[in-house]
Amino acid sequence: MSVRDLIPWGRNNSNQVPTVLRVDDRDPFLSLHREVNRLFDDVFRGFGSGLPSFGNGSAFSAGWPSVEISDTDKEIKVTAEVPGLEEKDIEVLLNDGVLTLKGEKRSESEDKDRQFSERYYGRFERRIPLGVEVKDDQVDARFKNGVLTVTLPKSEKAQSQVKRIAIKS
Repeated sequence: MSVRDLIPWGRNNSNQVPTVLRVDDRDPFLSLHREVNRLFDDVFRGFGSGLPSFGNGSAFSAGWPSVEISDTDKEIKVTAEVPGLEEKDIEVLLNDGVLTLKGEKRSESEDKDRQFSERYYGRFERRIPLGVEVKDDQVDARFKNGVLTVTLPKSEKAQSQVKRIAIKS
């Protein structure tokens, strides 16, 4: 088995015979459509960090780290998963209603024999617009077991602006 056999986006070898011939495979326009899609996937595969994901399944092209945002009447809580990082590797900034998470994940070793890796290394920056005023002096950031939690208490003005709207049937 070669390393290429482990790559999940590899195409079938041309010497393999398909086990099932679908009815759709006989339609020349559908075959052309699939082939053009495959060509675009092949071209954009190497650009995962700068372009949106075109079905390649890259979690990092959509914005890393992955975040979860909860919004209550009193606060906004942002939780980010940053496995393999420590507190010193992450910077949390709040400027003009935008929360910014910055950092860098470095490789633990300089393994020259490594032929394939799906792990992510490098700098990241994630900007999250809050949309409400927060109490800048009471923002709290905590880091535990690779999870960063930032709690942003809303200002009294933002809390009073919440208006419930009745839903009619």
